[in-house]
Amino acid sequence: QVQLVESGGGLVQAGGSLRLSCAASGRTFSNYFAAWFRQAPEKEREFVAAIRWSGSRTYYADSVKGRFTISRDNAKNTVYLQMNSLKPEDTAVYYCAARRFYTGSGYPTSFDSWGQGTQVTVSS
Repeated sequence: QVQLVESGGGLVQAGGSLRLSCAASGRTFSNYFAAWFRQAPEKEREFVAAIRWSGSRTYYADSVKGRFTISRDNAKNTVYLQMNSLKPEDTAVYYCAARRFYTGSGYPTSFDSWGQGTQVTVSS
């Protein structure tokens, strides 16, 4: 439904920060619930954070609460993930995902669109 392209990944020292961006095209991004997932080597893809289309509600995995912040700028068709106090355990490929017309009380368990991912590597 939309095309998603992540950027902003890279190599950072433990305790440092990165800001990931997910640029959307193809449809009006404001109609989408957006989320970030990550997948580390030898692990399944896991939920990181999510945000409603209005930005009024956000959701975070326990492992990143207090360190990561998800936000969106619908005028720019972009969702962000600000990552602070990074740990080596945060090393993974980070993926952006989107779901149309989601009206559930929480966040979606399935998504319509996925980006190809951006690598985040945190060294000690």
